[in-house]
Amino acid sequence: MIFQQIKSNVIWVCIGLFFVSCLKEEMQEQLQPNIVIILVDDQGWGDLSMNGNPLVETPRIDGIGKNGATLQHFYVNAVCSPTRAALLTGRYAVRGGVYSTSAGGERLDLDEYTFAQAFQEAGYATGAFGKWHNGMQYPYHPNARGFDEFFGYCSGHWGSYVDAILEHNGELVESKGYLTDVLTHKAIEFIEANKDGPFLTYLPLNTPHSPMQVVEPWWEKFEDAELPRHRYSDREKILHSRAAYAMAENIDGNVGRVIDKLKELGIEENTIVMYFSDNGPNGWRWNGGMEGIKGSVNEGGVRSPFVIQWPGTIKAGRQVEEITSVQDLFPTVLDLAGINYTPKNELDGESIAPLLLEDSTVWEDRILVNHWRNRTSIRSQGFRLDESGRLFDMQRDAGQTSNVADSFPSVYEELQKVKETWESEVLSELPVEDHRSFPLGHPEYPITQLPARDGVAHGSIRRSNRWPNCSFYTNWTNLSDSITWEVEVLSAGKFEIDLLYTCQSENVGTEITLTAKNASLAAKVTTAFDPPLRGMEYDKFERGESYVKDWATLSMGEIDLEAGLQTLNLQATDIPGKGAIDFRLMMVRRVGEDSP
Repeated sequence: MIFQQIKSNVIWVCIGLFFVSCLKEEMQEQLQPNIVIILVDDQGWGDLSMNGNPLVETPRIDGIGKNGATLQHFYVNAVCSPTRAALLTGRYAVRGGVYSTSAGGERLDLDEYTFAQAFQEAGYATGAFGKWHNGMQYPYHPNARGFDEFFGYCSGHWGSYVDAILEHNGELVESKGYLTDVLTHKAIEFIEANKDGPFLTYLPLNTPHSPMQVVEPWWEKFEDAELPRHRYSDREKILHSRAAYAMAENIDGNVGRVIDKLKELGIEENTIVMYFSDNGPNGWRWNGGMEGIKGSVNEGGVRSPFVIQWPGTIKAGRQVEEITSVQDLFPTVLDLAGINYTPKNELDGESIAPLLLEDSTVWEDRILVNHWRNRTSIRSQGFRLDESGRLFDMQRDAGQTSNVADSFPSVYEELQKVKETWESEVLSELPVEDHRSFPLGHPEYPITQLPARDGVAHGSIRRSNRWPNCSFYTNWTNLSDSITWEVEVLSAGKFEIDLLYTCQSENVGTEITLTAKNASLAAKVTTAFDPPLRGMEYDKFERGESYVKDWATLSMGEIDLEAGLQTLNLQATDIPGKGAIDFRLMMVRRVGEDSP
C-alpha cells in the first residue's frame, strides 16, 4: 500500500513537472518580443521635426525616439532596392546581386538568407505590407523570402496612391483609399490577428517617393506654406517639397495608428518598433546642411533618421552617437529577440544591441562603405572620404565644404586603402553581366506575374515612360512588333494565361499570339476597353513617372510549357485597325493536377 502510494505520488509529481515545463515553454514563447519595422521611401534625415525641421510636425515618429533610442548617425544606401536588400540580409547589397532599381537588377539572389526566414523558422508569424522591391517572380517573391503574408507591390514605385491595384500573396486586388493608409490598415489587421504573438510586421511604406500625390486633409497645411531656407534653396522645387512634407505628416499619423493599436492590445511593452528611411531626400530641401540627396553617396544621400523603442527594455531617450548601418539590423533584431541563428553567408553588419541596451559599452571605431553606380564613399566615426577622393572632418564639417586630406594624411591613406580593398573584394562579387532569367512556374507557387517592366519591346512598341517600374507598353502598330521575356520554367505543366490590356474600339479583332519553346497560344480581342490616363488629379507636382489607367483582362486560354530556359514572345498576328493593344501585365497561373 505504501509502495503504491509512493508510486502514485511520483506519477503525479512527474505529471506536474511536465505541465510546469510546458507552461514554462509557453511563457518563454509569449515573452519573445514582437517586431515592427517601418521603412519609408525617399524620406530625408531632415524631414522630421525631431531633427530640427521648423515646418513639418512628426510627433509620433519623434515619440519612438523619446520612448526609446535614436541612432544619430545611421547609414543606408543611396537608393531604394540596395537598402532593402541590406536590411533583409545584413550584407552589402552588391553581394546579393542588387545593382539597379528595375528590370531585374533589383532582385536579391536566391542563395541569400533573410532575417524574415530566421524569424519564420523561430515560430514567428511574418507579414510584409507595402513596397518590396527585391524581386517579383517566385522564389524572388516575399512569400518565398520568409513572409507568410504579403500585401502591396513588388515594383520600385507605384503609379497611383489612390484606389491602387495591388497584390495579396500573388493575387491582384483592388484597394480603396490613400495607399499609405491602406498598407497601415493591413499591417494593423495582421497585428490584431497575431496579437498573442510572436509576430514580425514589416511595413515598407511607399511615400514620400514620387509621384507626389497627396489627399486631404494632409495637403491643406502645406498648400501655401513658406519653406525653410537652406544651402540649396536655389535648387528646391517648392511644390515637390510641400508634397513631401505633407506625406511626412501622413506617415506620422499612420505610425501613430500602429503605436495606438499596440497599446490597445496591451502588447506595446513586448513589441520592438523601429523606424527609418531607405535613402536621402528625393529632392533639394532642408536637410540639416548636409551635402547630397537621393542617389548620392555623400552624407545627405545616405544618412537616415532612425528611432527604436522597446518600453521597459531600451532606456527612454537614449542617444547613440556611434556610426551604425542598415546591415546591422539583421543581427540586431535577432539578438534582441533572443533567436539563435547560423548565418548562411558572411554578415557585413554587427549587432548593435549593446549600444541600445547597455549604459557603458566599449565600442571600437568602425568603417562603413556606401556604393552606388561606380561611386564609393567611406565613412569612419570622424571622417568621410567621398567618391572623388576628398576627405572631410565630419565632426566639424558635416556639410562637406573643406577637403582636409592634406591635414590628415594617415586617415586619408587608411580610408583610401579601405575603398580599394572593398572594391576589389566585395564589389567584385557583383557579376559584370546579369544572366539571371525570370523564373516562371515554381511548383510551390501557382502564380507568376510578368509585367511590362520585365519585358523587352521590339519594333515600334514603346514604354509609356522611361522609368520601367510601373510602366506599360504602347504604340503597338506592326505585325513584326513583339514583347519578349527570358524565362526559366522551373517545373513543366499546363498554365492559364491572362493579359491586362486596353484596346481602342477601332482595333477590336486584334489577335495576340504567345509562343514559347515548343508551344503557342492565340486569342482575339473581342471587347474594346479604352479608359483615360489617371493620377494627375492627385499630383501636387508634375511627375516623372508614367500615369496609370484601368485594365481589362484578356483570357487567352491554356498552354503547355516545358521546363527550362526559353523565350516567351507576345506578338500580334492580326491587326485589323491602326494598332493592337496597350499591355500592362501577363498573369501565368499553373492549373490542373500540378497546381499547388
